[in-house]
Amino acid sequence: MAEPTMLRSTGDRVVIVGGGIAGALLAKTLQNHADVVLIDPKEYFEIPWANLRAQVDPIALDRTVIPHDEYLSHAKVVTACATGIDDSVVLTSIGRAVAYDFLVIATGRTCTRPPKRPDRIDMFHEDRRRIDGAKSVLIVGGGPVGVELAAEIVISYAYPDKKAVTLVHGGARLLEAMGPRAAGKALDWLRYKGVTVLLDQTVDPASAPPDAREFTTSAGETVKADCYFVCASRPLASAWLRETFLKDHVNDKGQLAVDEHLRVGGMRNVFAVGDITDVAEAKHGYLAQRQAMVVSRNLKLLLVKGSVREEKLHRYKPGAKSTMTVTLGRYDALAELPFMSFLGSLPGAVKPRELFITGPGG
Repeated sequence: MAEPTMLRSTGDRVVIVGGGIAGALLAKTLQNHADVVLIDPKEYFEIPWANLRAQVDPIALDRTVIPHDEYLSHAKVVTACATGIDDSVVLTSIGRAVAYDFLVIATGRTCTRPPKRPDRIDMFHEDRRRIDGAKSVLIVGGGPVGVELAAEIVISYAYPDKKAVTLVHGGARLLEAMGPRAAGKALDWLRYKGVTVLLDQTVDPASAPPDAREFTTSAGETVKADCYFVCASRPLASAWLRETFLKDHVNDKGQLAVDEHLRVGGMRNVFAVGDITDVAEAKHGYLAQRQAMVVSRNLKLLLVKGSVREEKLHRYKPGAKSTMTVTLGRYDALAELPFMSFLGSLPGAVKPRELFITGPGG
């Protein structure tokens, strides 16, 4: 078996594993301060809160899927999965070993996207064709993604192209990350717009024949749909870490244990950010960005000074209860604050219609 090719360390090498919202922002902010290498299974960054709009609005598509090398002009990008780590090297699926001086794990959740940007663009076009050609659409999952997709479809396709949309959710209420009042407002809005919402039921359309147009829920209800979208949460991308020197820091949920400086196991040169951390807060994109900025500041200190006293490092302070906003089409949104929730065009302005569609970090 051939030995893996080595990308050797330069003394200030920062290797970031994962090119999602946290990893991409971190790479961008550090590229002029260190020898940055981003390892990601995809050659592009995908704006998570804009991809639902891109499924129904082709104008948004080009601004939603951004090549890594477009915003990382002074960093290296290795398009591969990380398959192993020791205390100085990351192994990848393409046989390349990447040495590091500082390591950041930002793998988030398992990647189901194709590696190449044109293939991902084609997926969006195919989703749009499926919706365009359908009279009825089934959405499985009533979290933020499922609710936002249902809203995008019912708002984007008005008469005479109106779609019959059915949303099936296994829980007793939608948006379980939000409070009951906010979830109730989302339910009322969807039903007012004509969406059929079935709660406390599950359905597995993938187990049906490819040409199926009727699906039976766990409660025995029949749902007619010309196409379907499964919007369930993906598992954390941490299984590979259980075979590495970080295995003792992966908890039962698959999260990496970090300290207040977002270091893994208190190690001087290994950090983690985003969904994969065990930070006790909701897993939202803007919070992952906050974590990335704390690690960015800490790494800049370490890169300049080599070692820094504990009290000089920046600390991450999770919010006890953070603001959450769910968009409902182009004009409305549902916002939950620590003290209240409200729905309408005002929270739609807080999370604008253009959905902050820019590259990582603006």
